[in-house]
Amino acid sequence: MELGDPREPREPREPRPGAETAAAPRWEETKTFYDNLAPKKKPKSPKPQNAVTIAVSSRALFRMDEEQRIYTEQGVEEYVRYQLEHENEPFSPGPAFPFVKALEAVNRRLRELYPDSEDIFDIVLVTNNHAQVGVRLINSINHYDLFIERFCMTGGNSPICYLKAYHTNLYLSADAEKVREAIDEGIAAATIFSPSRDVAVSQNQLRVAFDGDAVLFSDESERIVKAHGLDRFFEHEKAHENKPLAQGPLKGFLEALGRLQKKFYSKGLRLECPIRTYLVTARSAASSGARALKTLRSWGLETDEALFLAGAPKGPLLEKIRPHIFFDDQMFHVAGAQEMGTVAAHVPYGVAQTPQQAAPAKQAPSAQ
Repeated sequence: MELGDPREPREPREPRPGAETAAAPRWEETKTFYDNLAPKKKPKSPKPQNAVTIAVSSRALFRMDEEQRIYTEQGVEEYVRYQLEHENEPFSPGPAFPFVKALEAVNRRLRELYPDSEDIFDIVLVTNNHAQVGVRLINSINHYDLFIERFCMTGGNSPICYLKAYHTNLYLSADAEKVREAIDEGIAAATIFSPSRDVAVSQNQLRVAFDGDAVLFSDESERIVKAHGLDRFFEHEKAHENKPLAQGPLKGFLEALGRLQKKFYSKGLRLECPIRTYLVTARSAASSGARALKTLRSWGLETDEALFLAGAPKGPLLEKIRPHIFFDDQMFHVAGAQEMGTVAAHVPYGVAQTPQQAAPAKQAPSAQ
């Protein structure tokens, strides 16, 4: 072969130090590039039957006031169009947002103590929104680094039929009609309302406050008050002090919270438990409080604190507790809690719902 013949085999050349080009990046740089593109590793979702499932609607988790106005005034097509145009803009946090963040804080502690256990909170977004709105919801959840992997988007149909399939322990929605449907199906549920002002809540401890009658307990005692007055009620409670009240719609949710609390107690962390529960009732301690406490005891349950207000307003006490959520069956108490900055949720159960009381905030047909 002649010198320089292109057919002549050549010895491979050693690359000069630092001679890599942009077209041939080093493997370490390539790996880092793709690692940055990959989603952050998140914990594995538990099986629904093993977890404490909290279902929240999109309007409970996020503020969607403008979107709801468009839906109500201009219809579903304009609503979907607006959502698509704004899908890269995250929603602002809604009334259930601090509650969900507190659930996740508890989960982190549980995973540290019980890395193989699925007995944790599992949060499911349950909404009758159209699937096209899902991108904005996903973007918002990722923006706030929430761990919500399960979505149920029903495109205008009621999502209530899916709640049992998810083994739902609690359903929170801004739509009072959907909540009533869930209660009628035997599912713990409440209509959640935003407070009138923002109040800082604990970042490290989940705080849940419950009314007693028609929330944790049945409405048996409230029926006696309405039918026969307070004097007859006090006589009845004294005579039946050792007879447990029947369970109310949220008894199962308190039971689930208690089960998770005991996982911390077994590790010697009762005083440092990241879950704290409160009974906040209009009952009087001396005349009707014993039956409430004995009922909880008969169920193998307890609350960390019990506040018997004897008819006094609940709002000022709740302002001191600063719960992430407070459940009551009477709108009067829900409105009082709102005024003091508490996220309150109405449980539409029992005799107090007839005649139905007006909500403190106007409810409209919703795209949840």
